Amino acid sequence: MPFLGQDWRSPGWSWIKTEDGWKRFEYLNHMLGDNINELTLEELDNDKENVYVGDVCEIAAKKRKKDFFNNNTKSQFFFQERWIYVQKESTRERHGYCTLGEAFNRLDFSSAIQDVRRFNYVVKLLQLIAKSQLTSLSGAAQKNYFNVLEKIVRKVLDDHHNPRLIKALLNDLSSTLCILIREVGKCVLIGNINIWVCRLETILNWQQQLNSLQIPKQVSNGMTLSDLPLHMQNNILFKFSDACDIINMGQTTPTLHMLSEDRQLWKKLCQFHFAEKQFCRHLILSEKGHVDWKLMFFTLQKYYPVKEQYGDTLQFCRHCSILFWNDSGHPCTANDPDSCLTPVSPQHFIDLFKF
Repeated sequence: MPFLGQDWRSPGWSWIKTEDGWKRFEYLNHMLGDNINELTLEELDNDKENVYVGDVCEIAAKKRKKDFFNNNTKSQFFFQERWIYVQKESTRERHGYCTLGEAFNRLDFSSAIQDVRRFNYVVKLLQLIAKSQLTSLSGAAQKNYFNVLEKIVRKVLDDHHNPRLIKALLNDLSSTLCILIREVGKCVLIGNINIWVCRLETILNWQQQLNSLQIPKQVSNGMTLSDLPLHMQNNILFKFSDACDIINMGQTTPTLHMLSEDRQLWKKLCQFHFAEKQFCRHLILSEKGHVDWKLMFFTLQKYYPVKEQYGDTLQFCRHCSILFWNDSGHPCTANDPDSCLTPVSPQHFIDLFKF
């Protein structure tokens, strides 16, 4: 069967099935629009001596079209399927392997940040990549990474939600970029060093904007949190799993400050994040002889990782070895697909692509 691509080494075009039959699927042609016409070369003379020149100019025209698109698009690369087959080695059926950059391109993190259930998950994943996996991303994946990061920063500046998470992400990313730029030549950096310097300057500018962010006081004529009975306010605090959120909540009103200092609240938080054996190694008693659970939590946090909670995570199908978002699904062939699914934490996502 002949190849249908322009290059005999390529796997051919991508095709989709329609009611009228199979049609070739063209990626992002609609985004180029009328600009393609502006990129075409003037017609060459029909002289036979210019045949070779025409071939060279055709290649140059294609390159200019590609450069025009790459330099003007801010969107993440579009893929029809929002799942990816995680392949770690070549087999008789499949050749090659899947990289972290490919997974980042395919799983549509640009849309995921608009979902409040997935926002913290994506931010944590970007933070882990910034700490250790930034240089393992391909050039296209790095471009997508910074495009998604820009959308996150703009979203936080607009709606004033979760600035603390983004500040921590930008601090880790700026520290990593400073090390990479300072040690250029000793490490692999894809792209010109000036591009990385511009990225670092952009990150520093974002940090300044976030540090000067002023959250306006909301004026509401309806019922507020302070109007609720004490037991309901206390129940709300007991639902929190983040110590910083409890402390910030306690700084709003004197009543919430009193509730946020409750020993039972911090005891439950310690029991949620840490094991009982870890308590025994770092027991901290107050002057009255009672366990200081609040101080114990922050002490244990220095030695042991806390549990992570997310509203929605990526799913990994053990039967198909496919990584996907829960609402997008994947073509599973198992008899009971739900029994094959495993939630993927951000760290697990990174570990999947460590070969």
